Amino acid sequence: MKETLNKIKAEALSALDDASCNIEEIRIKYLGKKGELTSVLRMMGQLSAEERPVMGQLANEVRAQIEEKIASMQELQKQKKLEEALVNEKIDVTIPGKKRTTGKLHPLNKVQREMEDIFIGMGFSIAEGPEVEYDYYNFQALNIPENHPARDTQDTFYITDNILLRSQTSPVQARVMEKQQPPIRIISPGRVYRSDEVDGSHSPLFHQLEGLVVDKGITMGDLRGMLETFAKTMFGEKTQIRFRPHHFPFTEPSAEVDVSCFVCGGKGCRLCKGEGWIEILGAGMVHPNVLRTCGIDPEVYSGFAFGMGIERITMCQYGIDDMRLLYENNVKFLEQF
Repeated sequence: MKETLNKIKAEALSALDDASCNIEEIRIKYLGKKGELTSVLRMMGQLSAEERPVMGQLANEVRAQIEEKIASMQELQKQKKLEEALVNEKIDVTIPGKKRTTGKLHPLNKVQREMEDIFIGMGFSIAEGPEVEYDYYNFQALNIPENHPARDTQDTFYITDNILLRSQTSPVQARVMEKQQPPIRIISPGRVYRSDEVDGSHSPLFHQLEGLVVDKGITMGDLRGMLETFAKTMFGEKTQIRFRPHHFPFTEPSAEVDVSCFVCGGKGCRLCKGEGWIEILGAGMVHPNVLRTCGIDPEVYSGFAFGMGIERITMCQYGIDDMRLLYENNVKFLEQF
């Protein structure tokens, strides 16, 4: 047995001398539950009483020497891995760092948030609705029945005969009036769709911000005062507004609203095409039929509504002469804003 123990020691220590050895495999082979040293120790019962203490002491010495060698080799391999990592993962601090660029808001989002802030400051809240809408909310609830000529100017994309992509954010107003009794004061910004050819001033997808106020005693004077406050805040204190008679099926009376050119002050320039005025929105008093359809008594309440294209406001603000530039994702163009 003595020779067997010495042989196990010599083989184990020799195997561990290899710096690239698998230490765990060697430990299991010699010291594991089914290892060679354990197998020898199970034979201790066959020895005489005089031999057992001697062989037991020798076996413990062999185990201790193997365990000591294992610990030494583990530390050696650990140190070797650390040295390799320091070489492979070293950083040259003299190399210039990579610049982290930060994104910016798209000019459309920037202008939309500015517009929202102005109206929120006047007591409006933001209301949202689905972009895929029913014909009823997009047309019928807004006093535009089937075959009405106004549908031609708001031709949109139909999913079925009754479901379409909204051509305006006005359906949000109808939905709010159905669920909420006056007083109502909301704006509804969002994407809208129309079957338009793409050119410098038209797109099949664009953005609108519409507003609605319904309460007792609301007049055209309230509408003008509110829009004048918006224009002066958005374009500057010297900005003036003017109303021009127009027709919208969902408002009566209706008006197109212009602002004095904030570049030339009304004298005429390239931005306003020499007219001194820039058309920015349509507005009017909510038609009694619209109030009645949405469950609000027009004999008790009145209201006004308005709507403007966010692209148009953005183009005016930044002097952009082609709407397509806003959608082309040209970073060099967008970095200007």
